[in-house]
Amino acid sequence: MKKSQALQKHIIVVGAGPGGLTSAMLLAARGFKVTLLEKNGRVGGRNAAILRNGYKFDTGPTFLMMKFILDEVFEEAGRHSGDYLKFVKLEPMYRLQFDDMVFEPTTDHAAMLKQLDEKFPGNAAGYWHFLETEQERFRKMYPCLQKDYGSLTRYLSTDLLKALPHLSLGKSVMDVLGGYFKPERLKLCFTFQAKYLGMSAWDCPGLFAILPFVEHAYGVYHTQGGLSEISEAMATVCGEYGVDIRLNSPVKQLLLTGRDVRGVELESGEKIMGDETVLNADFGYAMNHLVPPGVLKKYRPAKVDEREFSCSTFMLYLGLDKVYDLPHHTIFFSKDYRKNIEDVFQRKVLSDELSFYVRNASVTDPGLAPPGHSALYVLVPVPNKTAAIDWSKAKGGFRERLLDAMETAGGMKGLRSHIREEIVLSPDDWQSQNIHFGATFNLAHKLSQMMYFRPRNKFEELGHCYLVGGGTHPGSGLPTIYESGRIAANLISRAYGVNFVSKNTQV
Repeated sequence: MKKSQALQKHIIVVGAGPGGLTSAMLLAARGFKVTLLEKNGRVGGRNAAILRNGYKFDTGPTFLMMKFILDEVFEEAGRHSGDYLKFVKLEPMYRLQFDDMVFEPTTDHAAMLKQLDEKFPGNAAGYWHFLETEQERFRKMYPCLQKDYGSLTRYLSTDLLKALPHLSLGKSVMDVLGGYFKPERLKLCFTFQAKYLGMSAWDCPGLFAILPFVEHAYGVYHTQGGLSEISEAMATVCGEYGVDIRLNSPVKQLLLTGRDVRGVELESGEKIMGDETVLNADFGYAMNHLVPPGVLKKYRPAKVDEREFSCSTFMLYLGLDKVYDLPHHTIFFSKDYRKNIEDVFQRKVLSDELSFYVRNASVTDPGLAPPGHSALYVLVPVPNKTAAIDWSKAKGGFRERLLDAMETAGGMKGLRSHIREEIVLSPDDWQSQNIHFGATFNLAHKLSQMMYFRPRNKFEELGHCYLVGGGTHPGSGLPTIYESGRIAANLISRAYGVNFVSKNTQV
């Protein structure tokens, strides 16, 4: 590894979210001088922990899929993830709760077939067809997700040509699942994952049928202490390699010479100069606030605002003096699930019926709350801030409706009487945390906003600037965000002739 040239180069990373931490960790391990700037008082961004009087919550991500990507980036940084994190594979992966039926997907094929025979008889062949077909799709698509798309030539590659027949162009995830299963509810059991992308399964591109396959093939994991521990572990590795991690250091703007980024100015007025800048801020916020006015063209604020963004989320973080008999992950479907989804994504109104997700991680990880207590994480997909919803008026009533639904459909009787700590986040609160339109899953993942057509890891509008996080390629979700950080680190390393070994052979 040629570290001599790396040691002469200073990389600034703006934002200590999962993508920024991945880049910082890899670049520091390869010998670069790295300064990591984080506006908050702890690392993690939307993957950070929320601490409240003995209760610990993850801010955002709660599902760890494609664990092998996380393992790889630690390995490429010269570390072993298991030395820093304790992983628990969840079986069953989660519970899907309908009004009159429960289904619990698992990577145990025999247990899956038994459930299918009991609840959806005659669909075993469809399940095997799903696994075989989506495995091939994943095999063809994965190299495309690992590439950078700095040029049209990189996009129109042999890998893309091989993947084209597997893209299910013109089909939604729901359409694709209809090719495997006929019962509507069974299709829903394999399509709710579109919510990870902040999209409706009826609109989400069919290629994302690989998401449920990835779960069934590789499993779903929890990290003891919460998924926020992943960011803390990455920060530890960064510290071991000498990264200058500066918390409570919000960036005011990028410093430019022409169209080249030369450094950043902090809100404090301090200026930090560097050779390359990795931007891990929310993409829409960064384009609107961190780039001096009049510089951007393709992504000038007005053009960014015209793009399609994901939904937002309404969140409850509840510290309870009780542990309810619920699995680690439960998704509750409203009776008219399609109407609920159309209300969120098309009509952009608050739905009469609620579908919601509850993480009851204390059944797996008792240390997240005081003895005999639990830390509940509750998420409801809602329209983002482009909707005409006044959350200052709607927030209280929506909270009451959600608690009602948890007590009835969720079976959590007497819930209100057990609440000892509570945090509520609405789209207004997400927006106040520099998340554009409060869109917690960033830019929507329609085909016209993916790969070459998504903001690129080597940012096309500014020199010496790289993008990581959910708003750039490959997209939102922890595994793909880690991949964005690895792509950016690999591009910078190649630019300076620094040798490295990476499982991502596409960059």
